[in-house]
Amino acid sequence: MSEYQVKTDHTVKAYDADLEFIGRKIAEMGGVAEKMLIDAMDALATHNVELARAVVGSDPRLDALQREIEEKAVLTIARRQPMAIDLRELVGAIHIAGDLERTGDLAKNIAKRAIKIADDARVPRAVVGLKHMADIASLQLKDVLDAYAHRDLERARAVWLRDAELDALEDSVFRDLLTFMMEDPRNISFCTHLLFCSKNLERVGDHATNIAENIHYLMTGATMPIDRPKGGE
Repeated sequence: MSEYQVKTDHTVKAYDADLEFIGRKIAEMGGVAEKMLIDAMDALATHNVELARAVVGSDPRLDALQREIEEKAVLTIARRQPMAIDLRELVGAIHIAGDLERTGDLAKNIAKRAIKIADDARVPRAVVGLKHMADIASLQLKDVLDAYAHRDLERARAVWLRDAELDALEDSVFRDLLTFMMEDPRNISFCTHLLFCSKNLERVGDHATNIAENIHYLMTGATMPIDRPKGGE
């Protein structure tokens, strides 16, 4: 084997190791973000202040993972000077890490509101729609992370198409909460917090959709349609 081939093989193996490292860290980020979202919604539904505080306390770990991924990706681009799909892999990883970090922020926001309204829990049925939204958002996040791990284009597209379901459900939750507020003015403060939580859950779906779009781009080099399917006006 020539000296050139040895260097080439070493470069390829080093690059593959970099991609593997980034993939592991994104999977770790995804796991943290998923748990934060599930725990935040559980804390909201059960008025569990300690669980809500644990969610808030998890956010710095997610931020640190994002920085680690970005630094590794940028360093790999500088060292390897990749092109085409190799470059898209690294740029896509940076974008996906950003979406996961913001998903964690949204879960943290829900947890903070859970803390604020824990002593003023009203209208238990008002949380039912939010729990349904959280289930769909969590499934969207899980499916898109699986699509990324397996480079499953069809699964990513399915996540992109299902975003309309979460949008429609947010509209339904908005109407229900508005009704509860009109029925009894004492519900206004509590339901207003829930309105913000429903918007946070809808935004989690948007970030899952962003990740689906990034998967499509890194695998095909083409962008998806600008207008996403929407479930409400």
